[in-house]
Amino acid sequence: MSPTFKEEVVWDSAGTLNLRDDSPSRGRRHSSLASGSTLFPSDSSNSPSAGGRQSRPSVASPSRSDSHSRDRRHSSSASASTSSTGDSTSSSTTRGRRSRPSVASASSQLPTVREKKERKEGTISSIDKASSLLAPTLIPVESGEAVVSSKKALTNFSKVATRNVEKDKTRRELLDRYNEENNGQRAVYHRLKRWADAEYHGLKERFLSWAVPSYRQQPLPHIEELKSLARHYYTPRSELRCHVCDFGEGRAEHQVVDLGQLENYWQVKPDWVDVRWIHAPLGLGLTHSSVEDIFLHDGPTGRYFENAGRAGWPYLETEILNFRHRENFQEMRDIYILLHKNEELHEDLNDSTWKADQNASLRSDIDWRADHLAMKPHFWDLVDADMPWQLSEGLALGMQGPRDGLKPLTRHVEKQTLSSHPFYKDAQLVRHPFRTFHRSDGFLLTLSPMTGVNYLDKNFGRHLSEPIDAIFDNDDASAVGHAFQAFADQSTTTWHRKTVEWFLVYLITEAGVTPHPIRQGFNAPSFESAYSTVIQDLKRRRYEKWRPKKTQELVRDYLTCIDEITTIRLIQERKVELFRIMQLDIKKFEADDLQAGKAPDNPYGETSSERLIWAMNLVKAQHECFERLLIDLKQSMDALFQLRSIEQNELAIVSDSQNKAIMVFTVVTVIFLPLSFFTSYYGMNLKGIVDTARTQHYFWKVCGTATFAIVLFTAFCAFRHQLRRTIRSKMMKGPSLMV
Repeated sequence: MSPTFKEEVVWDSAGTLNLRDDSPSRGRRHSSLASGSTLFPSDSSNSPSAGGRQSRPSVASPSRSDSHSRDRRHSSSASASTSSTGDSTSSSTTRGRRSRPSVASASSQLPTVREKKERKEGTISSIDKASSLLAPTLIPVESGEAVVSSKKALTNFSKVATRNVEKDKTRRELLDRYNEENNGQRAVYHRLKRWADAEYHGLKERFLSWAVPSYRQQPLPHIEELKSLARHYYTPRSELRCHVCDFGEGRAEHQVVDLGQLENYWQVKPDWVDVRWIHAPLGLGLTHSSVEDIFLHDGPTGRYFENAGRAGWPYLETEILNFRHRENFQEMRDIYILLHKNEELHEDLNDSTWKADQNASLRSDIDWRADHLAMKPHFWDLVDADMPWQLSEGLALGMQGPRDGLKPLTRHVEKQTLSSHPFYKDAQLVRHPFRTFHRSDGFLLTLSPMTGVNYLDKNFGRHLSEPIDAIFDNDDASAVGHAFQAFADQSTTTWHRKTVEWFLVYLITEAGVTPHPIRQGFNAPSFESAYSTVIQDLKRRRYEKWRPKKTQELVRDYLTCIDEITTIRLIQERKVELFRIMQLDIKKFEADDLQAGKAPDNPYGETSSERLIWAMNLVKAQHECFERLLIDLKQSMDALFQLRSIEQNELAIVSDSQNKAIMVFTVVTVIFLPLSFFTSYYGMNLKGIVDTARTQHYFWKVCGTATFAIVLFTAFCAFRHQLRRTIRSKMMKGPSLMV
């Protein structure tokens, strides 16, 4: 069977038809087959815009004129989402879409060392191999490249545009299966939520539930349904899906394993593997602490990041901002708050925690650590680390240990001002710690519960709706998933140094600069530009006509936005400092390697220092943008207070004149009200009520009772809010705010 190569025919912005070669032997993606040379002039009648795809100029695509430039940033490789790739002669699965611009690759499409050698020898082997698939007419030119006959290219264009159908179909089937399971569990969750909401209803709802059957409290779901619901949203620790990615010369493999088997994968690795990367979606807690400790003790210590690490802890950590669907975020909080105190669930859930555990020492280490820290290694105490952090929760970097994880929880998910932007209406910006641990034998361990969307594009809403288990396989959405896909074809052949430190720097910078829309060519608004739009809307609302409670709501929105931007700015500021200090450690590593006579594996590859400089500049630009937004927002709120002060002064003047008029009417009423009463009273027949057999006793009994009822009803309406708060505080109790 002939090997499959990635070759694509596209129209560029100048109307030129180009052949893009993505074969593994090329080591990169071509923006044009004949760089710097025109293939043939375009014809409007032959344009494939009606049935094919129009190729747009790359956002970050540089000039191809410099043949000695380095092959840089691989995050744009958009490589196939295969679990295993071979060497340069093995087959490579295609993705069926055009190459995308990278987060970082201003020069990802420049020639590699192998390409320069092939050009020097005048070979075009990869083009000859690809021609057997596309079968266009290749016309050799002096530059050693080839041009494609327009007639044959257009004939094969539909095949290129619809390739990789089987892979897309498989992913769709997987998503359908996940969604079907999620829909069943979500139905149970909604029943649980209705039960909980009815339990804490107010006085009005209690009266309606007595009078109207539809307002009555729904029954609690069956205990087995609740157990399944808890395990669905919070995976038992031994069944948690972890990812093992191996990188070697011209080869990469990806495996999904359970946490209950993870110890076997950091003991030894195959001989062809240069770096084995293990990613476990664990938040800060007991399991996190035990996994990192066992990993570090099972192998030789890696080179210390003495400057970038914390005192006494020479490993790297940062915070990652990503987006989760607000409904999913709310569901996780509700289920934890409503079920973690249900004692009927504890026994079975605790048994399921380590049911699939096959590790030699993980469970015993967690039990010892829990006893040492006076904590309980139960199901809910271990899975609470999976909870995403809102911007206003948790510590900002510098987390010390298992007790520093997220503890205060409420059912309430704060509505962010960012959600007022149409593009982010269903999104919740959350924080996650991201910690890395490496060893000198080529093992890298990363721990983070980050399972949200990192990359912003036009399909952002669809990415948010995907099940959490499928996010890693979607390199359009996940930075962690993209880190493997970026080297699935080329693997370590383009690395400057085939070391765990080089890949660690690549990974932490790739995840650290997110979220952003750069990889997809800015086809979605960045979250800093979205915040700018939100602030402009807040400034516009300052000039709306004053209405009761509207100013209070506006001030709350201002304060919420200030809190969000302040937190983001602080996180970005610390990232800039981290990337700056990491350069000191990298320079020391490079100096030690040169002193030891270790030459770079790929002199033309991107160095760790270059990667850090790029990441630092990008995050620094984001930080400066948010700093300007914060200053603008505070000035705008000061202007709001001044404007409302002027309005209050004007209202006070108007109110003073109205008070004087009311005082005149009050004086007149005070004078004439007694006169009216006495004239009315003494105008009656004192022996009884005229034309009736009733006496004055009957008159006072009826009229007095009616008057008292009217006065009582008026007082109740006037003070109903205060009465309601008093009754609620005495008769009802909400859920605990502390876990």
